[in-house]
Amino acid sequence: MGEYSFINIAIYATIVIGFAGLTVVLSALVGPSVKSKEKLSPYECGVEPVGNARISFPVRYYVIALMFLVFDVEVVFMYPWAIVARALGAFGMYEMGIFICIVLVGFVYAWKKGAFEWD
Repeated sequence: MGEYSFINIAIYATIVIGFAGLTVVLSALVGPSVKSKEKLSPYECGVEPVGNARISFPVRYYVIALMFLVFDVEVVFMYPWAIVARALGAFGMYEMGIFICIVLVGFVYAWKKGAFEWD
């Protein structure tokens, strides 16, 4: 019984990879490839690009993006807890309180360091 499930997965994977490869090859063979200045230029929401696209962003932009991901993932951990909160009882409530305090301390620390400032 166990070996048959792997055969089914292998057949399905072969079909999916074959279809993806076939569509890429067919689009390259059948599709028109007329190159013009407008088609080769970058396109951004209908606005003509201005300046050099290779400018460097401040590190603060990446720090804020990473902090958003960290806090977002921490909030996602609260959803499963909320589903089983009654079953966990007081112990689960204390543990979530500690978790929220740790998140809050990290948030206050980042705020005091000026990590949320765009200046």
